Amino acid sequence: MTIDRRGFLTALGVGGALAVTGPAAAAKARSGMPVLPAYDARPLRGIAGQRVPGSVAEPPDWAALKARLDGRLLLPEDQAYGVARLGYNELYDDQLPAAVAQCTSAADVQSCLDAARGHGVPIAARSGGHSYLGYSVPDGGLVMDLRPMAQVQVQADGTVRVGSGARLIEVYAALAEAGRLMPAGSCPTVGVSGLALGGGIGVLTRKYGLTCDRLVSAEVVTADSRVLTVSECSEPDLYWALRGGGGGNFGVVTRFTFSTEPAPELTVFSLRFPAGSAASVIGAWQEWVSHAPPELWSNCVVSGGTPPTCRVGGCYVGAEGGLNPLLDRLIAAASTQPSSRTVQGKSYLDTMKYMAGCANDTIAQCHPTFEGGRLPRAAFVAVSRVLTAPLDAQGVVRLMAGRTGMDLLLDAMGGAVSRIAPDATAFPHRSALATAQIYASTTPAGKEEATAAVDAVRDGLEALGASGAYVNYIDANLPDWGTAYYGENLSRLKAVSRHYDPDQVFTFPQSVARA
Repeated sequence: MTIDRRGFLTALGVGGALAVTGPAAAAKARSGMPVLPAYDARPLRGIAGQRVPGSVAEPPDWAALKARLDGRLLLPEDQAYGVARLGYNELYDDQLPAAVAQCTSAADVQSCLDAARGHGVPIAARSGGHSYLGYSVPDGGLVMDLRPMAQVQVQADGTVRVGSGARLIEVYAALAEAGRLMPAGSCPTVGVSGLALGGGIGVLTRKYGLTCDRLVSAEVVTADSRVLTVSECSEPDLYWALRGGGGGNFGVVTRFTFSTEPAPELTVFSLRFPAGSAASVIGAWQEWVSHAPPELWSNCVVSGGTPPTCRVGGCYVGAEGGLNPLLDRLIAAASTQPSSRTVQGKSYLDTMKYMAGCANDTIAQCHPTFEGGRLPRAAFVAVSRVLTAPLDAQGVVRLMAGRTGMDLLLDAMGGAVSRIAPDATAFPHRSALATAQIYASTTPAGKEEATAAVDAVRDGLEALGASGAYVNYIDANLPDWGTAYYGENLSRLKAVSRHYDPDQVFTFPQSVARA
């Protein structure tokens, strides 16, 4: 059984046992597939992403690269290309890379960079392929698919070495077997790389921090094909930038080392509230999480409609006896009894599966692959804002009124996140009360309308006092996006980018270099 992103988001607020079959299959991907020529010659780009008048790049020597790689190089004429090229979001299926390199090592990444650098070919690394705007599948470019590098090894000292192609559920399963945990996201097929490099918000954030806060070291291939070991003591500026500076900006990470913690008893919960109570619940939830102990993480999901509805879910580090009084406090503040209340003690791995929406599935079913016709994909648009203080709850309800098919997810911050200074890592939103994700399922035909709708809610939240944005929910239409993502850290990030990638080998529309 596979899940799509709507099923996963629903599971966070409803109970985690829902699963929905993905909307596409490999057979569909292979049928009627448009085919690129071996190389689509296009004007050479200068270091600022500008076209160089009158110059056309020579194509890379794909045959030479194929011979050099330990992994496979797939070109449009290859049968496996039709599936291998795909990212998670179906809205970007018209983006056709010139080649997909399935990299098995840092040496393969070096080979790709050596072959493509200077040829005017967009270059991007892909782990889970969940880039909201499809940036990990550049049209006419080279995709360095890191999925073959998915090893997860828990060390005797409690650290874990994670290959850059690993998906979250694979990391959780390996940690759980060793009795350890690491804070990270909820969607099981998300790649650890993009999540960690952008910050890494998840259900254990308030107790254990962001994923990037757990980064001990990283193996990085830079734009000039050097392989660096990056840590607090080695390449410290790059180490700083990798902790929240966003994926794809400074190099290709091929392996991470994270610190972990012993896995304790956890308790999950879900509260569904009746129609008409959204404003009182939203107002109460914001005050509740701002004073909650760090052991408690929660989200508040507002579903658009007439009227909007509201549900609250989350995770507590500890037993049910410690959680229930906290839930009673929220219910009393909201002055509304939930129509359903679920509280369940679970192991670390079972908690992660519950939050992923695959509680009753095997680990393999929680992260279905493109093989065998199972494509865990979705078509959606999503944007974000960051709350630094409680918003007017009635104003939030007005924004979501009538917007059937749209969800506003408020994810609690604070706790361990706020104990680190905003400039200690590249992730700047240390004082945030919560992040807000506005999400709408759509189709290619409905993309424009859905984008306008989520943008309107995003801008409405800003008018209510929520500024800033989370780079992992990357947003094509976000005003002043560099400052929104990185705040006061932007100038230092740009300096790191200039140092490690002066020719903008890794540039893309919202790369740090272009902010």
